[in-house]
Amino acid sequence: MKKKERYEHILNYFEKNVPIAETELRYNNPYELLVSVILSAQCTDKRVNLTTPSLFEAFPTAGAMAASNSDTILHYIKSISYPNNKAKHLVGMAKMLVKDFKGVVPSQIEELVKLPGVGRKTANVIASVVYNKPAMAVDTHVFRVSARLGLSTNAKTPLQTEQQLVKFIPEKLIPKAHHWLILHGRYTCLARSPKCSSCDLTPWCKYFFAKNKKNN
Repeated sequence: MKKKERYEHILNYFEKNVPIAETELRYNNPYELLVSVILSAQCTDKRVNLTTPSLFEAFPTAGAMAASNSDTILHYIKSISYPNNKAKHLVGMAKMLVKDFKGVVPSQIEELVKLPGVGRKTANVIASVVYNKPAMAVDTHVFRVSARLGLSTNAKTPLQTEQQLVKFIPEKLIPKAHHWLILHGRYTCLARSPKCSSCDLTPWCKYFFAKNKKNN
């Protein structure tokens, strides 16, 4: 099967069966989403969603967070992975957001990655979710699922996966495809024990084909 055909089958499946695909992070505005995505690095969305209500109540704007300090922020995010580093990143991010962007979360990847705690993945999430840009954020789920399905080939880094995905996925579908792949990896194509027996994508999955060939 040619890669183009594989993409068409998989994207058609998702469009038909998962018409609504969104981030599971809870937020009310771009600032809150940016904070949540920074906190979500190597941490579950569920844990982040349990943590952010009190954080946002105390610091409802970038200005409020910029006026605080990392020790104070740390008190609110202690249950999050790497809280010390993330507390420093949040304060630094808020200060730069206020100073350089007048408190408005920028839409350009090049500007977003200047913010402390914001790497390319986080920048792509913001550009995609907030501004509906054709930006493909590649986390561990997207990286794994893309390789298993055969959407990416021999990709060694998230950037290589991103470049392959945006080459074959129509621009209008990229923001939604990001969530399709994440959710599929989170609930079906698990890292250690993928649920192949209940997955409808097996007819086009390289991983499933290779596993069956090995067992037969």
